[in-house]
Amino acid sequence: MSAAEGPLVVGVDTSTQSTKALVVDAATGQVVASGQAPHTVSSGAGRESDPRQWWDALREALHQCGDAAREAAAVSVGGQQHGLVTLDARGEPVRPALLWNDVRSAPQARRLIEELGGPESWAERTGSVPSASFTVTKWAWLAEHEPDAARAAKAVRLPHDYLTERLTGEGTTDRGDASGTGWWASGTEAYDEEVLAHVGLDPALLPRPVRPGEVAGTVRDGHGLPFSKGTLVAAGTGDNAAAALGLGLRPGVPVMSLGTSGTVYAVSRHRSADPTGTVAGFADARGDWLPLACTLNCTLAVDRVAALLSLDREAVEPGTDVTLLPYLDGERTPNLPHSSGLLHGLRHDTTAGQLLQAAYDGAVHSLLGALGLVLDADADPNAPLLLIGGGARGTAWQQTVRRLSGRPVQIPEARELVALGAAAQAAGLLTGEDAAAVARRWNTAAGPVLDAVERDEAALTRISGVLSDAAPLLERGVGSG
Repeated sequence: MSAAEGPLVVGVDTSTQSTKALVVDAATGQVVASGQAPHTVSSGAGRESDPRQWWDALREALHQCGDAAREAAAVSVGGQQHGLVTLDARGEPVRPALLWNDVRSAPQARRLIEELGGPESWAERTGSVPSASFTVTKWAWLAEHEPDAARAAKAVRLPHDYLTERLTGEGTTDRGDASGTGWWASGTEAYDEEVLAHVGLDPALLPRPVRPGEVAGTVRDGHGLPFSKGTLVAAGTGDNAAAALGLGLRPGVPVMSLGTSGTVYAVSRHRSADPTGTVAGFADARGDWLPLACTLNCTLAVDRVAALLSLDREAVEPGTDVTLLPYLDGERTPNLPHSSGLLHGLRHDTTAGQLLQAAYDGAVHSLLGALGLVLDADADPNAPLLLIGGGARGTAWQQTVRRLSGRPVQIPEARELVALGAAAQAAGLLTGEDAAAVARRWNTAAGPVLDAVERDEAALTRISGVLSDAAPLLERGVGSG
C-alpha cells in the first residue's frame, strides 16, 4: 500500500447487483484499496433483495480492502434509491426489500396521484410525480397486498439508511435520498404528514434526516467490520446524488449515467417541479437540487438483446431503419410500467448487428428525450456531456450517445463514482470542506473528450414516431386486455 498523505476514508456503493468499498486518501483522492461482493435479486414479477445480503457484502468488500480499511477515520454509504426496507422491533427485515425496479406498485402510483390532487399537486409538494419506482408507492402496495408485513414494520428505511444504521445504531437519512421517497416535501425539506397519513405510515417509523456536512453518528461495537469504535459516519445519500458528489458537479453540467438503469441529471440552484413526471425533482446531498430523469432499461437490457442475438455487445452495424424499444422491464421514462420490448421495421436484409445497434439507439433515445427538461434554460447546450457508469467504457455506447446527442462527450477516468462521492462526503467530515469541493480537488471528472458529431435527426424522429404510434399497445402491456 502506498503511503497516504492524509487520513483514510471509506466510500461505499451498495447498488442493485453488488456492494463496492473504496479506501481513499482524503488528501489526494488516491484509491489505496478496494473490494466488491455481489447481491442476488429475485426474478419474476417483483425485484427484491434481502437487506442482510447488503451487510454481508459490505463485510466481504471491506475484508478485501485489508489493513487499509482498519485505518479509516470516516465512512459514508451511497446506495440504490427508492428501495423499501421494512424492519421489525429487533432491526431485522420483516420481508425482502422492494427495489427501485420493482414496478408492481404502478396501480398504487396512479391511485395516489389521483387521490392527492393530481400530478401538478405532487410536483409542487414533493418535487416529483411518483412512479412505480418511488418508495411511497411500494409502501402503498405492501399495505394493500401484505398488510401483516406493513403492520409488523417498526422502522422503514432506504437501502443506504439500512447500512448506515447498522454502522451507528441510529436511524438517519439525508435529503438526497429522502427526496426520492414521495413522502419528503421539497418545499419545506421535511416529511409530508398528509402523504404519510394518506398511506397509513407513522412518521415515527422514518429515519431522522441529517443535514449536509453533519455527522450521522459513529461506528458502534459489535459490528463485525474493521472500523474502530468511534469512527465517524457521514449521512450517506442515494447513488445519483453520490455520483454527483463524486464528479464535483457544478450547476448546469449534464451527466448521463449508463448502468442497470440509465439516468440524466445536473445540479441546479432551482427546485424542480415537473408535472409531466419525466423529471424527478430530487435534492442533492449538499443543499442544491438534482433534477433527474431515469430509465429502467439500459445496459442490462442491451446486453440481453446482444445475448439473444449471440453477439458481443460491441458487434453493432450501422445503416438500418429498424427500431427497437428495449423496454424489457417495463419503463419509467417514458412512463410505461407494463410495457415490454418492441421491434418495428424488420426486413429480410436486416442484420443482427443492426438489431443490436437499434437496441442501443432505443435506450439512448429515452435518456436524451429527458435531457432538455433536466437542464436549466441557461445551461450551455454545447458543453460536454459527462458519460459515466459501466456502459460509459463501451465504444458502442459512446458512439451512440455522440451520434444521437450531437454534443461532445467527456468520459471521466475515475471509476466507481458513487463510492468516490461517498468517500468525498466522509472526507468532508474530517476537513470541514464541501464534499463536491473535495472531489474537485481530487480532479475526479478529468478524462478524454470526444468531439461532437452531427446529430442523427432522422433516427431520433423515427424512434419518436414509432414510440408515439405504439404507445397504446405499450400502455396495455403483456397479457392485458
